[in-house]
Amino acid sequence: MTDPEYQALIDLANAARQCAYAPYSNYRVGAALQTKSGRIFTGVNVESAAYPTTMCAERVAVYKAVSEGEREFEVIAVVTDNGGSPCGGCRQVLAEFGLETVVLIADGAGRLVSESTVGKLLPLAFTPQYLPGKPDEYCAD
Repeated sequence: MTDPEYQALIDLANAARQCAYAPYSNYRVGAALQTKSGRIFTGVNVESAAYPTTMCAERVAVYKAVSEGEREFEVIAVVTDNGGSPCGGCRQVLAEFGLETVVLIADGAGRLVSESTVGKLLPLAFTPQYLPGKPDEYCAD
C-alpha cells in the first residue's frame, strides 16, 4: 500500500472513532481494517458499566470482517487521542489471522505514530499452529 492509502485508512479509523461509546474512560478508539480482498471494516470501542464486557475497536473491526467471510487481513489502522497501541487481547485476536498484518498506530490528529506488524507487537505469539488439527473451514457462500 502507498502512504496516501495508509493515510486514507487512518482517516477512516479517526472518523469511526467519533462513534465510540466510551462514557467511563473517555478514551475513544477507532479502527479500520483492510482485508487482502480490499474490503474495509471499521470498529470502535464499546464500553459497559460491567467493565469486563467492554469491547475494543480492533476486535470489533475483526469480528465484523470475519462475520462477512473475510479471514485474510492486510493492514489495520488504530487511532486514539494519544496514539495508544492495541491491547494484548486485540494483538492475540489479530495474530489468529496472520502475524504479517501491518498495524498503523495514529493519534487524534491523524498523524502516524508507529508502523509495525502483528508479529512484532506480539512476539512468540500463540497461533493455531500450536493446536492439533486445523481450524474449521470458512463459512460457505
